[in-house]
Amino acid sequence: MKLKNPTVSRLRETARLGFGGAPVGNLYRSVSDADAHGAVVAAWDAGIRYFDTAPHYGLGLSERRLGAVLADKPRDEFLLSTKVGRLIRPASAPTEKDDEGFDVPGCLTRVRDYSPGGVRRSIEESLERLGLDCIDIVYIHDPDDYWTEALNGAVPELERMRSEGMIGAWGAGMNQAEMLTRFVVETDIDIVMMAGRYTLLDQRGRLDLIPSCEQNGVGVMNVGVFNSGILATADPQQHATYNYAPADREIIERAKALAALASDYGTTLPAAAVQFSLRDPAITGIALGMRTAEQVEADVKLFEAEVPQAFWSEAVGRGLLKADPAAS
Repeated sequence: MKLKNPTVSRLRETARLGFGGAPVGNLYRSVSDADAHGAVVAAWDAGIRYFDTAPHYGLGLSERRLGAVLADKPRDEFLLSTKVGRLIRPASAPTEKDDEGFDVPGCLTRVRDYSPGGVRRSIEESLERLGLDCIDIVYIHDPDDYWTEALNGAVPELERMRSEGMIGAWGAGMNQAEMLTRFVVETDIDIVMMAGRYTLLDQRGRLDLIPSCEQNGVGVMNVGVFNSGILATADPQQHATYNYAPADREIIERAKALAALASDYGTTLPAAAVQFSLRDPAITGIALGMRTAEQVEADVKLFEAEVPQAFWSEAVGRGLLKADPAAS
């Protein structure tokens, strides 16, 4: 698959595993500055050279923590992505804690803005928080209810900024495949960030999105590969979450069957989940959330794990997978 954008081509060639920056923005629970710093340093030392973040992650905390390490690294040795669509502004009615899943004070708030001016301000503010002078990839973040605003505002502004050299590539990041497919078909997008739609349990991204990306030379970053939790443990439990909601019985039973099959072949469900997420040749790379140096080490092991071909063949034969993407 020939990619049309050189920044995205470089991503595929040098950074197949990326550092997902939401956890160091205190996603769900607080992380100390020392642990967050240690996670970024450990990722660098492990050879990870792609880092993904967003203003949304901890109301700017993730960007600041990544920048504290990356600003001192040679700029041509790593790739960084952030996102637009949420400006960070002082809260008119501050609260003790943020109400969107991050364990940070609620003195700031997010303002949705996909306008040209809002997009440019967002990138300028991200650069300041990061301590960098350019951003490699910028994703339009969660425009599910803002298609028209994103298409008429964010898209042309990002194309201008790409031509100015302020960014290397632009894309869209979402938890759905349908609107991402529209971006690929209707715009000059460089890359999509597809969350939770090409996993062991959900392959909807393969229906229209990935074929459209292949036809148009668009990169595919595959994230959310654990479907928000159920695939992240070797033994899925009844209370597991699937796509940010309680998993239903059918999903739990399928996850347990995959976990048992993985064990039969000397591997684990998380390892199979990560390896599946990379198995399709159309996938440019993946990003896994990393909170501490220990989690970095664990994620690298999952990325390097070997899952026997017989596992994939039997999973397809038993109807646990629709197809083996590496065999198509």
